[in-house]
Amino acid sequence: MLHAEDIAALMGARHPDPFAVLGMQERDGQLWVHALLPGALGVDLLDRSTGRCVVSLQRLAGSEVFGSRLARRRHRFDYLLRVQWPGPPGQRDPAPVCLEDPYRFGVVLGELDLWLLAEGTHRRPHQCLGAHPRDLQSVAGVSFAVWAPNAQRVSVVGPFNAWDGRRHPMRLRYESGIWELFVPDLGVGELYKFEIRTQSEELLLKADPFAFRSELRPGTASIVQGLPPVSPMRPERAKANDFDQPISIYEVHLGSWRKADGWRWLSYRELATTLVPYARDMGFTHLELMPVSEHPFDGSWGYQPVGLYAPTARFGTPEDFRDFVDAAHAAGLGVILDWVPAHFPSDAHGLARFDGTALYEYADPREGFHQDWNTLIYNFGRTEVRNFLVGNALYWLEHFGIDGLRVDAVASMLYRDYSRGEGQWVPNRHGGRENLEAIAFLRLMNHTVGVERPGAITLAEESTAFPAVSRPPSADLQGGGLGFHYKWNMGWMHDTLAYMALDPVHRKHHQGDITFSLVYAFDENFVLPLSHDEVVHGKGAMLTKMPGDRWQQLANLRSCYGLMFTHPGKKLLFMGCEFAQPTEWHHDRPLDWGLLDQPDHLGIQRLVRDLNLVYRGHAELHQLDTEGAGFAWLSHEDAAQSVLAFERRARDGSALVVVCNLTPVPRLRYRIGLPHPGPWRELLNTDQIVYGGCGMCSSAGPTELRPWQQRPQSLCLDLPPLSCIVMQPVT
Repeated sequence: MLHAEDIAALMGARHPDPFAVLGMQERDGQLWVHALLPGALGVDLLDRSTGRCVVSLQRLAGSEVFGSRLARRRHRFDYLLRVQWPGPPGQRDPAPVCLEDPYRFGVVLGELDLWLLAEGTHRRPHQCLGAHPRDLQSVAGVSFAVWAPNAQRVSVVGPFNAWDGRRHPMRLRYESGIWELFVPDLGVGELYKFEIRTQSEELLLKADPFAFRSELRPGTASIVQGLPPVSPMRPERAKANDFDQPISIYEVHLGSWRKADGWRWLSYRELATTLVPYARDMGFTHLELMPVSEHPFDGSWGYQPVGLYAPTARFGTPEDFRDFVDAAHAAGLGVILDWVPAHFPSDAHGLARFDGTALYEYADPREGFHQDWNTLIYNFGRTEVRNFLVGNALYWLEHFGIDGLRVDAVASMLYRDYSRGEGQWVPNRHGGRENLEAIAFLRLMNHTVGVERPGAITLAEESTAFPAVSRPPSADLQGGGLGFHYKWNMGWMHDTLAYMALDPVHRKHHQGDITFSLVYAFDENFVLPLSHDEVVHGKGAMLTKMPGDRWQQLANLRSCYGLMFTHPGKKLLFMGCEFAQPTEWHHDRPLDWGLLDQPDHLGIQRLVRDLNLVYRGHAELHQLDTEGAGFAWLSHEDAAQSVLAFERRARDGSALVVVCNLTPVPRLRYRIGLPHPGPWRELLNTDQIVYGGCGMCSSAGPTELRPWQQRPQSLCLDLPPLSCIVMQPVT
């Protein structure tokens, strides 16, 4: 029989090695069986092959541990436990139930997986860790595995064991710090958590870091969910992400794009039949979804995720989300996810001090605590943490067919002194401010995505002058660029919005603000973002940023969008901006779709749609987006009249000419040099009546043999007020 100290340790959920005492054990040539079943009235041991009772297990020392010696058996055999549970007070006890004993099963993880996980080179740790429905020894159940190297004891708990940490303590694989257990008779849909006893005797109840599904807030439990099948990268999707392709991104917060009945979130499936066709018909090429990883607080917009592997339950199941992505692909739209590897919240059920120690985060708050967001910073120097994050990137790309990841807050990862004062940060090993571990992680992540998922893209939200963000790393990942495919052009966004906010009478003094972006436009592969960050927190809506009366505000916004769609770089526009929503975005309120009953807002929407169609339909506006050969100034020095004119070129030498008049004064007979002789015509004019403009035509026609702006041919145009026009040669 068991020693008294073993029984006491089991009853107190403190036993360091439950597999050494529970289940079938062989001692001195004798077979013994022990089971811990709190609340059971009685337990019989059945031969699984015959169903016959071998022995009734005895209650040991008044505890809830049952055990017996198998006097007539010499060899191990498969067995079942027939358990008599008590019925409700005053009622008869129910019929006994037969249970598989988790402690009769062998190890869950193989030695190779353990070695790779411990080394931090398992590119897909989600295939091993977490909860996985499976058959083991022809028995259906769920295998659980969790990394908690400093825990004293870990149990898997849930409704299946009345959340009792004594029932299913896990086996520690010492070489890796991973705890594992196969629990038979469980399946998809079961709630669970990990109960962790720390070395300081604290009891923690933690959600699974690798859970593929989670409860809807305020619930915090993980839910057993099978790993989705791999979705291959389709050639047409890979091509659509290339540098020479048009990329126009519609950024969306799924919870507030629309609401059903004025208050209810649309489900993933409802969004597939509403959002997807809307974005397609508006001419966008990609959807970018603000983070869909599970997060407890709506007001974080998803940027404080707890369940990094779980699509949020707010809008449906993981299968529903995968169907949404498939619907987008069927409509010709790519899907980009906002991805948050920079930090995580300190919610008690999450990653914070996961096993009682700073496991996922830096221990020193000068390294591990974000002062801006009251969140914790991943310990990028720890191999298991890097593995967790790199695996997560592959998980979304491979198992949901996501086309790309927009990586949030990259600047905060790159610098140890980000938003910190003197004495509040720890220098790197060279005494500098760069976070060398985070830089190495980003290179590794981008390299892994490039090797394992060619055709997928990563995009950096990076607001500093850190060099070579969108350039490849060196072969050994120790130098070179960070490896992103694209970088958000925050400088262009800031300068453009600052310029457009000026009263036009003052713009002549700030001509450099609107032209400076072309000095560095090809240093990186840029995306031009007018994102959610520009229409929240008192910044106003895009429309209200514009100066002047109502007519001038609308005209300024039209010219701003015209300039954006003709400027080198891929495009991103936040939802609602496409029809000039006049109020700031709020995550609890749907967009004001009723505005489209008004001609002004309908006109802006038509303009954005047509800008998308022109941008996509003309290689001159996208094919050489990342190369200096795709752009040439015609006129950028006419500050007095606030006029800009430039060429956009395709690889075959064809060109479009863009002319912007950024004052409310028409410029008549304004001469422009043109790259090709012959007649030219308007391709698009933001002042057209259909867009809400006054309908002034530029009066294009054949060129004159009169050199102008370093071009042998020229043409006089009438430039509408506050307008952007695109000219093309008549062929």
